[in-house]
Amino acid sequence: MEATNKIALVTGSSRGLGKNEALALAKKGNDVIITYNSRKDEADKVVAEIEGLGRKAAALQLNAGDVKTFDAFKAELLVTLQKVWGVTQFNFLINNAGIDAAAPFAQATEADFDNLFNIHFKGVFFLTQTLLTVIADGGRIVNTSTGLTRFATPGYAAYASMKGAIEVLTKYLAKELGSRGITVNLIAPGIIETDFTAAAREHPGVIEFLSSQTALGRIGQPDDIGGVVAFLCSDDARWITAQRIEASGGMFL
Repeated sequence: MEATNKIALVTGSSRGLGKNEALALAKKGNDVIITYNSRKDEADKVVAEIEGLGRKAAALQLNAGDVKTFDAFKAELLVTLQKVWGVTQFNFLINNAGIDAAAPFAQATEADFDNLFNIHFKGVFFLTQTLLTVIADGGRIVNTSTGLTRFATPGYAAYASMKGAIEVLTKYLAKELGSRGITVNLIAPGIIETDFTAAAREHPGVIEFLSSQTALGRIGQPDDIGGVVAFLCSDDARWITAQRIEASGGMFL
């Protein structure tokens, strides 16, 4: 692959953490392909922001939980890489797309379970597999977990279980892709103030409680996470692989 700039693909990056990660990568000199599920207008705004930073960007539609669409996504991605960059591969895959569906264990539904499974585990597994030949040797894969795999908060049994599976998958990917010089790590945020956690933060006193249980005395902001992802994609992080990096400000120590 011959390209002046490194190219990152960040799933679910039209808003929230994914948007912040995309912008952080751009600020470090990377070009970025963002994906969106339905909000093309928001995706176009992120593309404009990235271009405003002097980097190239593109937006592609992707339902991260619909495996049968991944081959078509790969084909569209290859067309975009050739059209915008004149290359056939990209460098960094950031598996960020996700949803929330909190419920006490006794009330969890099969439909919510399946949706969480498809987006947070099955989708990540098979999207990564589909894109293996499009990721350049020496590249990076960054998966997304949660602090909820270390500490248990009632209501997140299904969600955290999917993330636990991703943590195991990350180790296997690191082992199997190491011969290509590809590192595979994952970040585990604590609660972050985005629309993803809006419902949880609406409960009276929850922000104050969580802040009191966090070493740094507050809940997280998107800017607390993007830089960690950008670091893992930098040359400075070339010797880090198969690691779970919790970025929670020290929750529930």
